[in-house]
Amino acid sequence: MDKETGPAFRAAYSVKDGLFRAKHCLASLAFWIALSAVCHGGELAGHQLLVTTVRTGNTEVFVIAPETGDAQNLTRHPAEDRYPMWSPDGSKVAFTSNRDSTFNLYVMEADGSNVRQLTHEKPPAVCYLPTWSGDGKQIVFGMDTGKGLICSVAPDGSNFKVISEGRDPSISPDGMKIAFTERVNVGFCLFVMDADGENVRQLTTHENEIGAVTPIWSPDGKKIAYSDQVGEALEIFVCDAHGKNVKQLTSLGMISSSAAWSPDGKWISFRVTDTAYWKSPTERERAYQERRADKRPVWVMRADGSDAHVVEVLRYQCAIDGSRAAWKPE
Repeated sequence: MDKETGPAFRAAYSVKDGLFRAKHCLASLAFWIALSAVCHGGELAGHQLLVTTVRTGNTEVFVIAPETGDAQNLTRHPAEDRYPMWSPDGSKVAFTSNRDSTFNLYVMEADGSNVRQLTHEKPPAVCYLPTWSGDGKQIVFGMDTGKGLICSVAPDGSNFKVISEGRDPSISPDGMKIAFTERVNVGFCLFVMDADGENVRQLTTHENEIGAVTPIWSPDGKKIAYSDQVGEALEIFVCDAHGKNVKQLTSLGMISSSAAWSPDGKWISFRVTDTAYWKSPTERERAYQERRADKRPVWVMRADGSDAHVVEVLRYQCAIDGSRAAWKPE
């Protein structure tokens, strides 16, 4: 038998061919990551995003440059830290953490120093999704106690109050309105109300049975981005402040949620996953325990829905929670 056609030769060739293919695939992957950086990174240069990641083994709050991947861990705590949001001037960060046995609301300086606890709720209460009024004097957040509550507190922990029932609150930049969601019949719709809980108005009538509507105001207060159900998927939509001129921005056929506007209003970040794990307590707990780092990457798109793409430096290591990738104010 010819030595160049026998089993030994074929085995050796197979190993060499496999190594070649592996190197070729890695080279191709590196090429496409580099190409993505060339195509998109420059347009995001100068921006910074607050994200939750599991790169340290638990959920931490990091600030990351989306075009370079430069990262700083702000929390550095063994607890689970979630839902970070910049203050309007970028000097502080509100977030939630279970470092005292339940998820309460905290504030820290933008460099992670001077952490202060603002709420002191006990289980089963869960605080989540804080947003700041434009003057920085009020933080509006959600609290789940078995029913959804919309609450507010001053950044020094004073003046805590329950505003109304509801979920996923977002206060407008001028501090006058709160967008939120509430179950209607079989699903959730988008509402707005005055900041004191009065004058509630329903903006959407399509009932989202998946949830995770997470509305957020545009920087000029003229639009609201939110998620709505399309078949078995969630897509990002936008409407004006009165619920008119509804436009679907994404068509990914997955679970797109937790939108956030860039400070210039030109970009929207959002999170994408393939499973609405929060619909099942068992699936939710399993997802958090597994700490899968590939399940909910950060995407960005232009404000008109064009050029939607994953942020390569945030494709992996992002936590599974529904935290927004919040843009640092300019």
